[in-house]
Amino acid sequence: MRSALLSFLLSVGLTVCAQDKIDTDRPDQTESVVNTPKKYFQAEFGFGKENLREGDYDLIHPTFLFKYGLSKRVELRMEGNFLSHYVQLIPNPKTTTALEPVEVGTRITLFEQKSIRPKAALLFHLGLPFTGNEYDRQQKIFSSVKLSFQHTFSDVFAIGYNIGSEWDGYTGKPTWLYTLSPNFNIGQKWYAYVETFGTVYKGSWQPALDTGIAFYTSNVTKVDLSGGIGLGRSVLKNYIAFGFSFRIPTSKKAETK
Repeated sequence: MRSALLSFLLSVGLTVCAQDKIDTDRPDQTESVVNTPKKYFQAEFGFGKENLREGDYDLIHPTFLFKYGLSKRVELRMEGNFLSHYVQLIPNPKTTTALEPVEVGTRITLFEQKSIRPKAALLFHLGLPFTGNEYDRQQKIFSSVKLSFQHTFSDVFAIGYNIGSEWDGYTGKPTWLYTLSPNFNIGQKWYAYVETFGTVYKGSWQPALDTGIAFYTSNVTKVDLSGGIGLGRSVLKNYIAFGFSFRIPTSKKAETK
């Protein structure tokens, strides 16, 4: 029994060591260009607080993103948020807790980095109103489309950025979005980034800045901490968040990289 257990632990250790480090979409706002490896399942969870300008705030507990590597170029995705929204009403403040509509989608690799051309991926999501609360069910199916790019300059430094749009299911008018995130690997275990991001809706610009760090507890597990501030007339005042992510094989034939 002891030798069998030792052999199992050794094989798991060798499998983990053979894999590349987990690549996640959190903690920054910039979606990664890297797909989950084929026949692997990946989960990313986050918890945090967003303070809004009028004294309102949101508690996120949690946000979740589940991903599955369908092939080398295609990843399946499902994400959602369970949050409590606090409204500063006088004389009686109000708190509403609910699961926001779940979104399903995919990420498709478009092309790899070559010379000055960045690596690129297309992300497409559909929001399902019937998975949310009663108010959300008044929505039509909503969607988002993003192009994600990354320039990798060395093992230490890279720049990721997104452009795209999303539709809320009510107005039929798009919200345009952008992100720009220089990021750094610090030694073998640490990752850090700074980022500017924002949205534009009907000519109203909502800019923000954030920064964060992450620690690889192993090649397939990661924890993170981040925070940001809204700029100008942004509805967001500030936020802080922490999270954890992991990746596991779903088949004995799952690709190790």
